[in-house]
Amino acid sequence: MMRSLFSGVSGLKAHQTRMDVIGNNIANVNTTGFKSSRTTFADTLSQTLTGASSPQDDVGGTNPKQIGLGTGVASIDLLFTDGSVQSTGKNTDLCLSGNGLFVVKKGTETYYTRDGAFAFDSEGNYVLPSSGLYVQGWMAENGVLNTTGAADNIQIPAGKGMASEATAKVTYSNNLNASTLMITALSGGTSAGGRTVATAAAPVTLTLSDGTTQTVTSGSYVANRSIPVTTTATVYDSLGNKHSIPLLFELSSRTNTGNTWTISPAVTAKTTSGSTTPTYNTDIIEADGSTTAVTLANGTVSFDTNGAYKAGTTSATIALTYTTNGAAAQTATIDLTGLTQYAGSSTVNSTSDGHAAGTLSSVSVDASGKITGTYTNGVRQTEAQVAVAQFTNASGLTKTGNSLYQESNNSGTANVKTASDLGVTITPSALEMSNVDIANEFSDMIITQRGFQSNSKIITVGDEMLETLINMKR
Repeated sequence: MMRSLFSGVSGLKAHQTRMDVIGNNIANVNTTGFKSSRTTFADTLSQTLTGASSPQDDVGGTNPKQIGLGTGVASIDLLFTDGSVQSTGKNTDLCLSGNGLFVVKKGTETYYTRDGAFAFDSEGNYVLPSSGLYVQGWMAENGVLNTTGAADNIQIPAGKGMASEATAKVTYSNNLNASTLMITALSGGTSAGGRTVATAAAPVTLTLSDGTTQTVTSGSYVANRSIPVTTTATVYDSLGNKHSIPLLFELSSRTNTGNTWTISPAVTAKTTSGSTTPTYNTDIIEADGSTTAVTLANGTVSFDTNGAYKAGTTSATIALTYTTNGAAAQTATIDLTGLTQYAGSSTVNSTSDGHAAGTLSSVSVDASGKITGTYTNGVRQTEAQVAVAQFTNASGLTKTGNSLYQESNNSGTANVKTASDLGVTITPSALEMSNVDIANEFSDMIITQRGFQSNSKIITVGDEMLETLINMKR
């Protein structure tokens, strides 16, 4: 008799615990990054009235007679499924999808969270504003990341400056027109630096290799070369001043083994030394009145019969010396390996390294957790990388409140890597919603309520039976 009462009581306690878990889930239906829990039951010990007997020669075996003593909470499982992604438009918010957690720290204490509502504080620390915990990751050195070391606090101060960097390399790419016409003869204009210069007052008549003529009123030309393709090489000096160096590409040799183009400054003065790899020297008057002395050496590029860059072509260089602007002299390599020479339009274009000084104006985060800064000089530079931790058993983590977790004896050790390394995805400018399913919670609430009511009936009926038994002596 008493066993049924105790079983009913255990059922009431177990279902009350389940209702507590359901209530907590529903309460956190709008908690950022919240992970719901579920309650599972298991029967408790059973009282054995008679044990099992094995079969004999003249009789079969018998099963044990056992009476169960109720139920108990077997586990409260943390469900680490992804919540839905909610766009926020705030560029410091991060939504993590997959088996991983963000790493945050307070002093020597390390915590883990799915709440990616991060922000920068007054000192540029990347933090979880609700608690002030520092978001962990790796800081870049001059735009270069090294994620092999231990993760540390991320700090990107507002107004961070970037020093100027002198140009060391100018890179040309795209195509030069292999079928461009050559200049067989020219007349008119004025002569300067071995070139014929055309102006409105002194036009130049060009006779081209197809027999046609063309009159031009601008530019400079050389007989037995093609009409120049004008490009601009951008060079930054040591102080961050920008210099635009006009360079001409002219087809200068057509042979059965490939063609050769000559590169020279598009200016009116030059001196040449050597016949195959000429050196050009000229002065450019800058807008501020200062003078830039330009020396271009090894200004040729050759292509094979398939129109591809011919390996072994001597690298061209451009040396610049500045007067009155205080910048150091410099030499930049002109990389021509990305050029091709096919029939069609000339689409040749140049890019260069180096930049002026700048100030950090904004930051953004990509799907790998890499934080990129945009500076007022137009340069985009990697600033930091957000760290992500992965556990063998994330459901075994210990909740510490404020949407934070810590390692437990059954969670495993944190494997802290980048999002790409761990195969998880970060959605910037978004947050992860709670993974609580309201429909499922309400269904569980009904089932739990019915279970509680049923167990209360056991106690009620058991009490009535005891009362009947007591009344037998009257």
